[in-house]
Amino acid sequence: QVHLVESGGGLVQAGGSLRLSCAASGRTISSHAMGWFRQAPGKGREFVAAIRGNGYSTVYADSVKGRFTISRDNAKNTVLLQMNSLKPEDTAVYYCAARTFAAPNLSNYRGDYAYWGQGTQVTVSS
Repeated sequence: QVHLVESGGGLVQAGGSLRLSCAASGRTISSHAMGWFRQAPGKGREFVAAIRGNGYSTVYADSVKGRFTISRDNAKNTVLLQMNSLKPEDTAVYYCAARTFAAPNLSNYRGDYAYWGQGTQVTVSS
């Protein structure tokens, strides 16, 4: 079982930056593909970014490409999401997710992720 806890959310002005962190416990996540999703009020949960276990491959939603960077520190069992040039439409609850050990490939489909954190709120003011 993998337990995930997100942190780093908050209120920021448009154009600003935030760095989200996802700390894993229960088992090492170095072989797990990891992802970030977000859910805005009244909308469904959407894919943001994903990274393979070795950190060498990443994929991003078009809406965040060039502004957000996903990375991981397997020594600390942590996944990060650096968010720059934030826009009001980035306002959402951001969730960290992990695929199972047996599914190392990247995915932008929420149903492919077995473990989820509780989320952290990001609010971008205009």
